[in-house]
Amino acid sequence: MGERVQRRKITAAGRTGLTSLLAAGVLSAICLGAPQPAQALVPYVYVPREQELEGAGLGIAQAAGRLLRMGQAADAARLAALTVQLLPDDPRGWLLLAEAQLRSNQTKAAGITLTRAKQLDPRNAGIWFAEGSLALRNGNPKDAIGLLQEGLKLDGRNAGAYFDLGNAQLLTGNSRGALADFERASALRADFWEAINNQALVLFEQGERQAALNRWRRVLKIKPDAAEPTLALAAGLFAQGQPKEREEAIKLAGQALNGDPNYVLESYQKEQLWGPKLRAVTQLLLAEQELKPVVERAHANASPEGNTEEDL
Repeated sequence: MGERVQRRKITAAGRTGLTSLLAAGVLSAICLGAPQPAQALVPYVYVPREQELEGAGLGIAQAAGRLLRMGQAADAARLAALTVQLLPDDPRGWLLLAEAQLRSNQTKAAGITLTRAKQLDPRNAGIWFAEGSLALRNGNPKDAIGLLQEGLKLDGRNAGAYFDLGNAQLLTGNSRGALADFERASALRADFWEAINNQALVLFEQGERQAALNRWRRVLKIKPDAAEPTLALAAGLFAQGQPKEREEAIKLAGQALNGDPNYVLESYQKEQLWGPKLRAVTQLLLAEQELKPVVERAHANASPEGNTEEDL
């Protein structure tokens, strides 16, 4: 279960990138202009109208959005910061800036930016969701629950918000509520494999092992190369204690650790919200002699600071 932040992008008609840069150049010239002596020859300086400034801001926002989609979050944040200078009363620019800051791990700055966005548009559910996701990332699941629930009052069909809410509920010990939220998330988005995976995590701890196995198999039909459900399914099969299931479990465990060696670490499993029952049976599985080479290699390559799988 990796951390997820809700993705928002600004969508508004604006000028081309070249026009925006030219407008920005004009603004720079105005800002750098110094008072001239009365009799000096003062060159003409074009002062753009308000609607032209708006066009420049939206054009820069579009450029920032493109950078964000390309994975250049730090550069996107710098452009988005210029957008909010040009359009200080447009909450879309502040949301874009917050998104770029979150993706470049500027979490403190993102919190300040989201506060400003909410002041401008308090009924924007996306702002509440982003604040909830940020609270979850910062280790404040109780705060996250309140923020996400307020956002869901405004937009009750956001699958990502239900997923984050489920994670927050799980972290506060409300497994029943978590399961309901994960189920709502996958009902809204049938291919939301992370939500289905987390349903299985809860069900396994509740003793509903067959239901958990069914969900992990369902996940692997959607995302065949995902390491987390592959290893979890392997552990669940191993717990069955049957020779056929054991053979499949050994094979799946090897595939999972080759895909993401971090899952060899019990501490990493715990960070991903694996419960004590699943972690315990996984450790028994990984102690099997047939897995010794792959387990040793995984320990050598593990980097618990980050998952090698793509976090969708």
